[in-house]
Amino acid sequence: MDQFENLDKHTQWGIDFLERYAKFVKERLEIEQTYAKQLRNLVKKYCPKRSKDDEPRFSSCMSFYSILNELNDYAGQREVVAEEMGHNVYGELMRYSQDLKSERKHHLQEGRKAQQYLDQCWKHMDNSKKKFERECKEAEKSQISYDRLDNDINATKSEVEKAKSQLYLRTHSADESKNEYAAQLQNFNGEQWKHFNVAIPQIFKNLQDMDERRTVKLGETYRSFAEVERRVVPIISKCLEGMVTAAKAVDQRKDSAIVVESFKSGFEPPGDFPFEDYSQNLSRTGSDNTISTPKNEGVVKPDPKHSISKAAKNKLWLFGKKPKSPPSSPPPAPHRPDLATASHCQAPKFASDPIAFCLSELRTVKPRIASFRGLKRGAPSLEDFSHLPPEQRRKRLQARIDELSKELQKEVDQRDALNKMKDVYEKNPQMGDPQSLQPKISETMCNMEKLRSEIHKNESWLSEVEGKVSTRGDRRPSADVNHHTPHGRESPEGSYTDDPSQEHRSPPHQPDPRQFDDEFDNDDPLPVLGHCKALYSFDGQNEGTLLMKEDDVLYIIEEDKGDGWTRARKQSGEEGYVPTSYVEIAMEKNSKGAVTYI
Repeated sequence: MDQFENLDKHTQWGIDFLERYAKFVKERLEIEQTYAKQLRNLVKKYCPKRSKDDEPRFSSCMSFYSILNELNDYAGQREVVAEEMGHNVYGELMRYSQDLKSERKHHLQEGRKAQQYLDQCWKHMDNSKKKFERECKEAEKSQISYDRLDNDINATKSEVEKAKSQLYLRTHSADESKNEYAAQLQNFNGEQWKHFNVAIPQIFKNLQDMDERRTVKLGETYRSFAEVERRVVPIISKCLEGMVTAAKAVDQRKDSAIVVESFKSGFEPPGDFPFEDYSQNLSRTGSDNTISTPKNEGVVKPDPKHSISKAAKNKLWLFGKKPKSPPSSPPPAPHRPDLATASHCQAPKFASDPIAFCLSELRTVKPRIASFRGLKRGAPSLEDFSHLPPEQRRKRLQARIDELSKELQKEVDQRDALNKMKDVYEKNPQMGDPQSLQPKISETMCNMEKLRSEIHKNESWLSEVEGKVSTRGDRRPSADVNHHTPHGRESPEGSYTDDPSQEHRSPPHQPDPRQFDDEFDNDDPLPVLGHCKALYSFDGQNEGTLLMKEDDVLYIIEEDKGDGWTRARKQSGEEGYVPTSYVEIAMEKNSKGAVTYI
């Protein structure tokens, strides 16, 4: 019994230790939850924001996305660890702690009750002992008083009898007190033996069992703490194996093939240009007939410096040369009075000997300062993806049309929902004012019209591209349909070129006559860059344009700069602008571009 208080303290310490371990488990699972949440946020941050169809199909990208998926599964396993620890360890410990506290309280109350009962028995025994002691002292006093009166000769008989009866009563009371004291003493001794030999040992044993069960429970939760982690290890290993497999799936050849497939233009490399002899129309002199012409005399050698700079610049068209947009219709004949005047002024000089003049031009090619017309012309718009090859442009336009269609469907759904809500308000005015929805409905209708306009514009570009791609093998229309194309009528199919930067041109605009003023300041004639053959007739009624008939052969003295017009010269020396889509152009090998326009 003297260790009862120590056992009380020890059992309380055991419960406190159990709750401390439970607190440790709780903090551990909170760490797991935070870790899993941070992993999921990391995966979400680096996951593609677009749809899978818009994402690159490179194996390196796909492997990275697989790693993100495996990491997401790994985060899920960390959440499983936290959940299992919460239910199987922390929750179990807290429930057991409550049961342990109740059991400990019950055992301590039993011990205190046993001690109180023993103390009560001791008090009863002590009271009977004190009573027996008092009764004995009173009996002794009565005995002394009786003996004194019995020996006193002067005492009367009544006094002696009274003292005798008093002695008898005191003696009888003392005997009863003695018997009661003996009974209480015997009862106390029995209860005390039971207390120390039965009740208290049983209580101590219950406390010992409780403490042992607490220790066993701690051991079980220690094992559960580890088992929770061990059960997810195989799944975590699979996640890591999945990451390794994703890493092994990276294929550099496949990625390169995808790049090649995505960015190849689909055009055939330009072939060799044949030598075209312009000296066939020259009249042979007597010396020409008798003296043989050197082998290379008829071939005009271009200026090496000029030729190299032009060719080198043109080879980098994919990266450095700005693209041009295709015309959707033949350009209107511009009004150029100054251009006509300049052409007539130069005609006599060229008409005297056109072939000799062309050869001299090719020998004395010199760089010219860019005209102000080229400086005034702004960069072409890239809204229609005209800077891309045909197939790439078609894909981009189709993707944009799909995106705009989705947005249009959203607006349509929103309009339908607003109309339904408006009908509900009209039927039940207490639910809302129907007029309050009208501004939103009007805004939605406006958005729908804008989207439809954008879709129509992109579809027109797409149909133009698909028409060009499907008919690129044969660009010459029938003569009965396209002979003498009227002014303002659309061109049959537009122009085409093997150079992706030249294939698509934006609709030409009406050139400003003032833009051509600076191009005729130099009296020297422009060098011949190539020749072209007229596919259709062109009336050339506007000043600055050149009249041509079908199958006419013209000299190219200035390329199309993006406005749909090419500057040409007849053999008679007359110069002017003709629609690019009306001619078939062949550039000289030493000239800029070195490509064929059909």
